[in-house]
Amino acid sequence: MNQARLWYNGPGAGWKQGLPIGNGRIGAVIYGGAAQETWSMTELTYWSGKPERIPGSGKGKAGLEEMRAAFFNGDYNEGDQLAKQMLQPKKQNFGTNLSVCDVELRFGPEGEELKRELCLESAIATVSYTREGSSFIRETFATHADGIVVSRIKGEQPGGISFSLSVKGRTGHFSAIATNDDTVAFYGQATEDMHSDGSCGVFCRGQVKIVPVGGTIRSSGSEIIVTDADEATVYFAIHTDYRQTDDEWTTRSTKQIAEAIAKGYTQLKADHIADYSALYARVSLDLGDTEHDKLPTDERMRRLQKGQQDDPGLIVLFFQYGRYLTIAGSREDSPLPLHLQGVWNDGEANRMAWSCDYHLDINTQMNYYPTEISNLAECHVPLMNYIERLSVSGRDAAQDFYGCEGWVAHVFSNAWGFAAPGWETGWGLNVTGGLWIAMHVKEHYEYGLDQSFLTKQAYPVMKEAAAFFLDYMTVHPSNGWLVTGPSNSPENSFYTSKRSEGPQQLSMGSTMDQVLVRDLFSFCLEAAELLETDLELQEKLRAAIALLPPLQIGKNGQLQEWLEDYEEAQPEHRHLAHLFALYPGNQVTPHGTPELSAAAEQTLIRRMTDELEDIEFTAVLFATGFSRLFNGDRALRHINHLVGELCFDNLLTYSKAGVAGAETNIFVIDGNYGGTAAVADILLQSHAGEIHLLPALPAAWANGSFNGLRAKGNAEVGVSWEAGILTAATIHAHSAVQVNVRYGDRTVTIACEAGQTYGLDANLRLIDHEATAK
Repeated sequence: MNQARLWYNGPGAGWKQGLPIGNGRIGAVIYGGAAQETWSMTELTYWSGKPERIPGSGKGKAGLEEMRAAFFNGDYNEGDQLAKQMLQPKKQNFGTNLSVCDVELRFGPEGEELKRELCLESAIATVSYTREGSSFIRETFATHADGIVVSRIKGEQPGGISFSLSVKGRTGHFSAIATNDDTVAFYGQATEDMHSDGSCGVFCRGQVKIVPVGGTIRSSGSEIIVTDADEATVYFAIHTDYRQTDDEWTTRSTKQIAEAIAKGYTQLKADHIADYSALYARVSLDLGDTEHDKLPTDERMRRLQKGQQDDPGLIVLFFQYGRYLTIAGSREDSPLPLHLQGVWNDGEANRMAWSCDYHLDINTQMNYYPTEISNLAECHVPLMNYIERLSVSGRDAAQDFYGCEGWVAHVFSNAWGFAAPGWETGWGLNVTGGLWIAMHVKEHYEYGLDQSFLTKQAYPVMKEAAAFFLDYMTVHPSNGWLVTGPSNSPENSFYTSKRSEGPQQLSMGSTMDQVLVRDLFSFCLEAAELLETDLELQEKLRAAIALLPPLQIGKNGQLQEWLEDYEEAQPEHRHLAHLFALYPGNQVTPHGTPELSAAAEQTLIRRMTDELEDIEFTAVLFATGFSRLFNGDRALRHINHLVGELCFDNLLTYSKAGVAGAETNIFVIDGNYGGTAAVADILLQSHAGEIHLLPALPAAWANGSFNGLRAKGNAEVGVSWEAGILTAATIHAHSAVQVNVRYGDRTVTIACEAGQTYGLDANLRLIDHEATAK
């Protein structure tokens, strides 16, 4: 079976054919072949820019009143102009994550029978080939256990290994020099002049060291040359001064490599596999074997592009690849969370108006969609820590721009917690961007039920977010609803009744804002009641919840995206922010709100025009939307489209050229993570107060099984099915809770004890334990 490895015949011509590895801080994309190999190296904290407090207009709440009066009076152009004057800062030194360098290895003549492979079970990238009848193999991995990248180069014949190695910087402020015959030391600063002024950014230091067995090794300039060795091991380490308080970071790479050499390659590899597989091995998925499992990955993708959808193993591979990429990019001790490109970076987004940053209007959120359900809760921790830091800088933004208590962040953020609006109100005034990302705090708690996390981190962060919205929101003069605004529905636009005035982007009380605020207030109220604290706040929250607008259905049967039933200026728009209520939220569910569910379905159908902005995260939004509507066949159609049409040969997802200013097909990793979440959601849902087994099983997945997927309420679930019908299930409870389990129209309630496993048959009859069937 090839459901646990990507593999290819022939060399990887460039980055888009390269194989990604990572240890939660360092990333590498490895491409090339027998004659040469390139490691494109990245590091999560290698950011240009610097921390800055962005000044507001100083008008605070008085300014808000002016803007709101214009919008309530129907003068949208006037409201927009006032917003630009008071809530649109100038672009300063926001910065971007940058690639660090390329490690280039040259081996001489080409080989034969070349095969490249990335094993998902061991997180090791391998290149094997023959030359003049002798076999060669190179295996490379990024070890989290030891914090470095390691590669062993080995030949079948003694003395068969000869190559050279050099390091080339990817930024202007970079230098590399051979410090002795076996080591290249490098120094750099993350600078660029598109997203900052070209003078500010973090500094890095690192080294590459080669340890050969036999043969000779020497340096020439900045190059290391190995001749006639039996084998050689290459060690790469890097650190930056990001958030460092002393100079210890400057010598850390040298120490790590020395410790790794002392440990030895065999032990390094064993420790790496043990550390990695402890996470990866938690979840298994089987959708059946076919003869196509024997094909190279790129050939399987070509078949899918041609409409041959008879390879469910490719979807399994994509699913497990997403889990692999999560582990490779985001570990419990990662200094930052996954950015627009995870922990990797091909440099394309940095050369245009985009930035390789933390987009808070879908991309960063989607990066972490699969983390909890795919049993990688520890990988969520860097985002929890980042949100906590964002809430601190967000207090300045709340005061500077709105004169309000609590904290706020908008459309994007950076390594230092940028929280101000973006520098164009049309897309930058997303007042619930910070709240949207903070919803992951809520999700992390709901899956794990960790009371300590709730008390120390989740509730304090969310309570301060609630403080902002309680202070910031206003009562609509016409309907008495408590609304946000001015703000946008991320990056979308509409026409008012004065269509001649052109498309508008700002309004009062967009649906996305209201959905998020309702979830925020409800979570804070429930948490305060559970923790028996903040009685006065509880009363404020109850009163505010009662005034929030309801979800509404528009004249075309769609779920309204704005408070008013405006005409969409761009019906084909890539964003579907208001469908947060459907996924990952639960304010819209087929069983609980059938009319709103029908409206959500109409929204999805109406958005699928011939001119649809067809990009990776939109495909995911369609897949998860239809999954939540229990339409597995349509959900799978969009997953197949994502894998077959919106992935490079290395299965990394991209945003098509021409969309949102993209100058070429731009690598954006959220499609990998979102697609993984969509596959899991088809098989298991737990967002509506019950564990729902096989809620949207497509006909193409007639037989299969999974084990280890995680449900809210701190439980792990296993399921098997045949001919599309459940055959058995297990629920393993990690907490003492009562759970409702659903399959089709059947439900069963189980009073779970922590540490116990409960077996269910095809009719949800409990095996060996008592339960109340319904």
